[in-house]
Amino acid sequence: MKLETKFDTDYRPSDAEPFMNDRQQDYFRQKLMDWKASILEESSGTIKDMQEGTRNIPDVADRASEETDRALELRTRDRQRKVVSKIDAALRRIDDGSYGYCEATGEPISLKRLDARPIATLSLEAQERHERKERVHRDD
Repeated sequence: MKLETKFDTDYRPSDAEPFMNDRQQDYFRQKLMDWKASILEESSGTIKDMQEGTRNIPDVADRASEETDRALELRTRDRQRKVVSKIDAALRRIDDGSYGYCEATGEPISLKRLDARPIATLSLEAQERHERKERVHRDD
């Protein structure tokens, strides 16, 4: 079920307009809601398939293969569940006016980065610093 959009579907945010104006907010809100709807639709399909697909497989190798496939599918769904919570957090940031601004620096996150990763909370530079710091501490 797609929600009615308030903007032209050909619209792409531009650096030539004020950052996070109403049109950009609507664009990212719709993008996030569409992404969430897609994930939830896939998840419900997975649950249905798993419920219907339960069967007794006599061959041990085939059973092991099916269990491995199920475990992989469940890990994927768990990752998507976490993405849904990040999407919800991004939607809340749009509502409170903090969406699109780096949590570390307060500077605007580039529109290209937000378009590619609409749940981003850090600018590219801050994300790189964060990842470098993580690597250093992980090696300890």
